[in-house]
Amino acid sequence: MKDIFDTHAHYDDSAFDGDRYELLDRLFSDTVCGIVNQGTTVATSRFSLELAHRYDNMYAAVGIHPECADENSLSQLSIIKELAADKKTAAIGEIGLDYYYDVPKDLQKAVFEAQLELANELSLPVTVHDREAHGDILEILKKHKPKGIVHCFSGSREMAAEIVKLGMYIGMGGVVTFKNARKAVEVIKDIPLEALVLETDCPYLAPVPYRGKRNDSGLIINTAESIAQIKGMTAEEILRITRRNAEKVYNIG
Repeated sequence: MKDIFDTHAHYDDSAFDGDRYELLDRLFSDTVCGIVNQGTTVATSRFSLELAHRYDNMYAAVGIHPECADENSLSQLSIIKELAADKKTAAIGEIGLDYYYDVPKDLQKAVFEAQLELANELSLPVTVHDREAHGDILEILKKHKPKGIVHCFSGSREMAAEIVKLGMYIGMGGVVTFKNARKAVEVIKDIPLEALVLETDCPYLAPVPYRGKRNDSGLIINTAESIAQIKGMTAEEILRITRRNAEKVYNIG
């Protein structure tokens, strides 16, 4: 079955420099039906679009990651807007808040909110990064009410319910296969499948039994198998439903 849709990947990463195109050729000829490559800067957003134009079933998200935000970021949003006009742009992303890194919180919030406003202006969904910033993320999402995905979800089941109530999707990846994934398992038990999408965040966060190795979209099958066990379903059913969800949120197909 070609039902693997990876809603969040970073094939621009240097980890793929040695075999990027050979790998993507194989994945698209095998089990993968769609990939959205996420920009984190103007440069990686441009490269994401280059990849998207090379492969029919690859799409780009364009945006500025909170880790990459600096004093020039707000002025660069005019470039992000130009890139967003490309027909292969599926979302504004990867955007959000990351309080692990020493980037001023006020700057992160300003860049995040400006990109949410841009996404709403252009009627595009967003892919949201949330690290150690759950309260502020939820408050800002409630304020702007975008469509899109909170990726690599790490919040509580209560926060997940609030995200779903906003009409957004929960992105889950390899973390759900980890032994210490109690919170992720609770969230998956609670949320409706109609609000779930799958991702890799590759080359990071490879699922068990590949944890610590380079991740790629083909390994989503392991994540789907873990979620299927939690939900009492088959991996094929999980892949089929999450593919439809991904196509819906990104307005593809």
